[in-house]
Amino acid sequence: MLKTLDPKGGEAVVHYLDGSYRVVKPGAYVRCAVTGEPIPLETLTYWNVELQEAYLSPEAVADRIGRKPRRIEG
Repeated sequence: MLKTLDPKGGEAVVHYLDGSYRVVKPGAYVRCAVTGEPIPLETLTYWNVELQEAYLSPEAVADRIGRKPRRIEG
């Protein structure tokens, strides 16, 4: 019998790959390595394969690697 997962199942454990990720332990979210904020798995977009870290936004990525985000002017 299949067990349905509770979407409020807490923090997931994820293995980050190039262009995708694999859920190791089911959960509803992962934490941003920079801000500590929860990131729902359905909105997870930014991560670092080498460091195995998730990021909330491009700004968090820039903070992590020590760069200021570039502004696109138009």
